[in-house]
Amino acid sequence: MAAYSPPLDDLDFVLHDVLRVSEAAIPGYDQLDRETTAAILAEAGRLAAEALAPLNAVGDREGCRLENGVVRTPAGFKAAYDAVAEGGWIGIDLDPDYGGQGMPHLLNTAVGTMHAAANMALNMYWGLSHGAYNALHEHASEALKATWLPKLVTGEWSGTMNLTEPHCGTDLGLLRTRAEPQEDGSYRITGQKIFISAGEHDLTDNIVHLVLARIPGAPAGVKGISLFVAPKFLVNPDGSLGDRNALSCGKLEEKMGIHGNATCVMNYDGATGGLVGEPHKGLRAMFTMMNEARLAVGVQGLAQADAACQIAASYARERLQGRAAGAPANPDGPADPLIVHPDVRRMLMDQRAFVEGGRAFVLWACMLIDAHQRGGDAKADALVSLLTPVVKGFLTDKGFDATVQAQQVFGGHGYIEETGASQFVRDARIAMIYEGANGVQALDLVGRKLGADGGKPIMGFFEEVKAFIKDNEADERLKADFLDPLKAASKDLQAAAMHFVQTIKTPNVALAGSTDFLHLFGHVCLGYMWARMGQAALAGPEDDFRRAKLATGRYYMARLLPATALHLARIRSGDEVVMALPAEAF
Repeated sequence: MAAYSPPLDDLDFVLHDVLRVSEAAIPGYDQLDRETTAAILAEAGRLAAEALAPLNAVGDREGCRLENGVVRTPAGFKAAYDAVAEGGWIGIDLDPDYGGQGMPHLLNTAVGTMHAAANMALNMYWGLSHGAYNALHEHASEALKATWLPKLVTGEWSGTMNLTEPHCGTDLGLLRTRAEPQEDGSYRITGQKIFISAGEHDLTDNIVHLVLARIPGAPAGVKGISLFVAPKFLVNPDGSLGDRNALSCGKLEEKMGIHGNATCVMNYDGATGGLVGEPHKGLRAMFTMMNEARLAVGVQGLAQADAACQIAASYARERLQGRAAGAPANPDGPADPLIVHPDVRRMLMDQRAFVEGGRAFVLWACMLIDAHQRGGDAKADALVSLLTPVVKGFLTDKGFDATVQAQQVFGGHGYIEETGASQFVRDARIAMIYEGANGVQALDLVGRKLGADGGKPIMGFFEEVKAFIKDNEADERLKADFLDPLKAASKDLQAAAMHFVQTIKTPNVALAGSTDFLHLFGHVCLGYMWARMGQAALAGPEDDFRRAKLATGRYYMARLLPATALHLARIRSGDEVVMALPAEAF
């Protein structure tokens, strides 16, 4: 299998030529000059290529083992985790008051795209810690912050989130885990949680669990859920580790993929926990972690596509199979390489155009997050809230499709484990399911986000796209290949949104068309990114990198972006064809 190659040139291009980060009026961005980001990303890429990627197949092959209540991670994972923690990568964008480096979230995500591509299962261990940190940082008391945050930043301790129970997944209003108040102000937590990623492992000295539970007398449904922090080991007043808490891993799930990450059934048998935030307001606090996780899962889908695309392209260049139409490309050899065949090239271009467009989309979304968190930009916050289900849903759906296409390039060898192609397919598949299945993301987009604040966020998106087109339409090099397709796709998105507004009294119309709307929106977002990348490529020197960028962008606009018309046609077909067959007929 080909080695993972960090996309440093592409990250540099997106950050500095497309997004122009060092010129942005966002606090801290003036420090993101080209030399600084290049040095940080080069080191992060080296770690990804040399320490994480070589363990990807190892983790897939060995998986995790539960031995006497302790989960053993695959060989090499502990040393690689320690290298990440010692390098300060876990706290790169976290609060300096707790030991973090205070850099923008954008830079953390740029690093994360490489680490997740190199080894998704291993990257999840500190990715979850990052989310737990942010939930505690925003909602916990100063005492809880002082206890838990510094060790999460250093990676000495790791974090999780415990939501799902055997009888309820997405519908958290049904959860039954109890939290009994104690005289000392703590709570005794009793219940069972399932599908808990990194719930037990041997990488850190302690594991900080964030657990949703109900206090006796709490209101029914989601309005009666509270959030608690319950560690694997209790912490003494001097900060040292104390007794083992009354919680344990009862089982490791046997999964389709991400074998190197421990997915646990967690049993809480009167475990000691502390309340995070206010009673009965736990879901709001947990959503801080969940929203971050949804964006991170979008990165995972994109990252698996990137890694799979790399090995597929390498294989296509080397594998000799058949002859090119017309003159042979390899006349002195027995056959031509796969890459000469148009259908193989189509699959590779589909993957490449998605990965490069998706990378720009994710980084743009992170800029919006920083604009809000660092600069107080309310419009940016509203827009990223609108885009979150698109990032999660579209990038994981299409990321999975790209891994399947990469596997297809290998032919029969893609179905053989030794090539590594199937692992990316299996690992990418979970990203469409966890942190809110993609159908739920689509319902959230149409049912809540589309009409939020009277539709101002999506109107703001349309205005941004319209302004970009207007500002650049005099450039004939950009107009036909990029701006005209983007304008047509944007009109399809506007028509779909208007269709939902006009049928608002028939909810099933929107619900039946929600996934198509999410994909339509996703294509327009990538089309917008490709138009911006086309502009930046044309503005720079004519070199091999920019020629390739323009060719890939033209491919996306001509071959993939027209899917918006198909999605619009499906949305306009309404709900009747979807709901026509009675339930008993299935």
